[in-house]
This record gives sequence, C-alpha cells and structure tokens, in this order.
Amino acid sequence: MILHPRALPYTTKVISSRKHLGYPMSAMHELCRFPARPVTQDSLEALRAFLRAGVPATYTVEEAKKVEAEDENGGAAPSPEVEVAGDTTPLHVICAHVPNDLAKEELEVVSQMVSTLFEFGAGWSLVDPNGHTPGCILNNRGLSDTQLYQQIVDAGVRAELLLRKINDGGVEFLEEIDEIEDENEDENEQNENENEQNEVEDQNEKKVEASTASNSPEDPAGDQKTYLETPLEYAGDSLITKSQKDGVMMSWETELMRLGCESLFSSAEEEPVILNIGFGMGIIDTMIQNKNPHKHYICEAHPDVLKKLRQDGWYDKPNVVVLEGRWQEKLSELLSSGGVYFDGVYYDTFSEHYEDMLELFDFVVGLLKPGGTFSFFNGLGADRKVVYDVYKALVPIDLGDYGLACTFSNVPVPKSTLTKEKGGTSVWDDVKRSYWSCPIYYHPVIRFINT
Repeated sequence: MILHPRALPYTTKVISSRKHLGYPMSAMHELCRFPARPVTQDSLEALRAFLRAGVPATYTVEEAKKVEAEDENGGAAPSPEVEVAGDTTPLHVICAHVPNDLAKEELEVVSQMVSTLFEFGAGWSLVDPNGHTPGCILNNRGLSDTQLYQQIVDAGVRAELLLRKINDGGVEFLEEIDEIEDENEDENEQNENENEQNEVEDQNEKKVEASTASNSPEDPAGDQKTYLETPLEYAGDSLITKSQKDGVMMSWETELMRLGCESLFSSAEEEPVILNIGFGMGIIDTMIQNKNPHKHYICEAHPDVLKKLRQDGWYDKPNVVVLEGRWQEKLSELLSSGGVYFDGVYYDTFSEHYEDMLELFDFVVGLLKPGGTFSFFNGLGADRKVVYDVYKALVPIDLGDYGLACTFSNVPVPKSTLTKEKGGTSVWDDVKRSYWSCPIYYHPVIRFINT
C-alpha cells in the first residue's frame, strides 16, 4: 500500500525554509526506493501528491536527515558529526533503486515518475555525496541503454537549450567539472528562503561540469589567459602544465586523432588546404604532413608550443603556414583578407569551453569549402558519460543553426585510458587528473547540410 502524503503524521519541526509543508518528506524518498512490487500507478499518484503539496522535487535525503536530527535534539541544530553533505535527490534514489527486472507496465510507471520529477524541477545534473549524477548512477549499474537514462539525457539537453533562451541571449553552458562545493548548511533563514524562491537557478549553479578542470581565473585548465601564461613541458608521452601537471595532450589520443585526419581528407579536392587549430604535441599535424597537402595551416597561441614548432622545423616546411596567436584573432584576419578556404578544419585546444566552439562555428562556415569537412577532438564532458551523451545530442542541434550537419561514429578508446597496465601503472600516473572515463569515443564528422 502506498501512503498518500496527506495521510502521513505531521512533524513537529522541519527545515525553516520548508515549514509550510508539515509532513515528513523523507517518506517521498522511501517511495522512490520502490519498497513494494509490482510498481503500480499508486506510486506515481503518491509522488504527484507529494509534489503538488509543495515538496520540492530536489528535496534531498541529506535535508531529511537534518530534519530528523533536529527532531531528536528537540528542535536544536544537529551536532556537526551528523551533518551530511550532498544532494541525494528523489531522482538519485530512483536511479539507485529501480529494479533491473521491471515488467513493461512497471517501467512505464517509473518512466512517468521520472518525467513528473522533471516537470516539478528535478535537476538532471545535481551530484550526490559520491559525486554522482542520476545518470552516473544508472551508468554505473549498467543501465545506460535504458529508457530512464535517455530521459535524463533529454532533460539535460532541454535544460541547456532553455537556459540560453531565459538568459536573453546570454548562454549558460555545461562547464568543466572539478569538485562540487558542498552547500553551506549554516545559511541563515533569509538566505534559505531566497534560495527556495530561486530553486531553478540554484540547481544550475551546482550543476555538473563537463571536464575535470575548474573555471577559476587561477586555473590554467579553466581560463585561457592563465593557460597562455603558464609554462608547459613535454614529458615523455604527454604535454602537461609544468606546475599543476594538467594534461594538455597525451599520446593515447593518437588513434582518435588519426580518425580526424582521415576525415579531413575524405572529401578534399586536389591540392588540399588544411587548417589545424591547436598544435599541442603535433600528433595530427604530423599525420596531415604525411598526406602532403598543398597548404597546411597551424594555428597555435602558447609560446612554449610555438618554441617547439620552431625547434622541430615546422616553420621551415614549404607548405606550412604557422598562425601565431589565438584563433579568434587569426581566423578573423583570414576571413577579412579573403581568398583562403579549407578542405578540412580540425580543432583541439586546451582551456577552452563549448561557448568557444560555438564562436568557432561562425568562422567554420566562412572558411570551409562547400564540400569540406570540419572535425574536432571530442572530449566534451568525456570524464562523465551522461554529460558526454548530452553534448552528443547538443552539438548537432547547434551546428544545424549554421547549416552544418554532424554525424558521429562510435569508436572504442584505448584500454590504457580506462585500466592500469601490468605493474599497476596508468597513462594518468604523471597527470594531475584523468580527463577521460568513457569507453566509447564519439568521432564527429561535420559538413554542410545536403553535401
């Protein structure tokens, strides 16, 4: 039997910003654990009743535990040792407890429960105390090919597109993930009330970011100005920032870049002209040179990489043109001067974000030949599969606005990126943190629509 929230006993104390609710909201979390089988419409109706009565779709297990601790202390704030950080929302609970053997009818009910939570403002990208989003939980359970996982991906796409509209032309992006800051449990009642009124904004401030770098101005992985002022070093099979050991480029990417190189030449005319943005270790540029293009443009801004280009003789190659500086300025100069068009354009930079790629699309449509090919090293959110899948859906939508069509091919990544070798070594041993955890690489090939 599923208890209707109005049938539940009243609590004597709840979190200050939720006082009007008047019943133990942890009961909603229990409902999402599916304590009884089969899962029926009763569960869906009970969930809807909770939400219509005012229980937030983002109400967390941690908040419920705080309420219980306050009750046990006679209304006093709990001692620090019972404080639990994190955002384990009802959606997290559903993803963690949904049975693997659901009948078709049960799956439909659970799917409707997930849809209902999203309708009431559930966050697709909030993280629990383990750093997992709801989609991460399903993926870790081997359920990434299910209807429920796709609902979460679809919600992520909707959220990102909606935020762009809400911001009056400003764009809110999936950013690069570092550590999600714990909420301050000691906020005063005024701030809690303000947070409740702005619940949607709060969710997006805490949303999961697309790679392991933070966006602080001091972090070279999150800010390009800082990156360009940060010394780099070529260390064996990788290019890293000298002080923080951020991985700028690594040799394990070689086979994935080979796909990019082949794509650039797949529709090239005679005497192809190719542009690569971001030299790094020169992996794809070496491949491009081996195909003897008529002209090979390399755009690079970091002084240490430019020094490497000069030392290795790239400036002396007769068909190579090195564009020294940020692509934003150098491509603008090419467009203004006219006369240079590319059979293939490849993009792989460090410390830039998806909003930068959207700016690049403007240049691509002006510099790419009608039958040309654009591709990029697709690491968008690749340290978290659910974010990677959201970007896989977002990119074609955005490219469509520029008259470009994007197709992806699925390619297994080298096992060395996911597992340790014999002796316990890993490709990430000398790097600050891994920026890749997805077993499949989505290789993008982009051309003008109807070409």
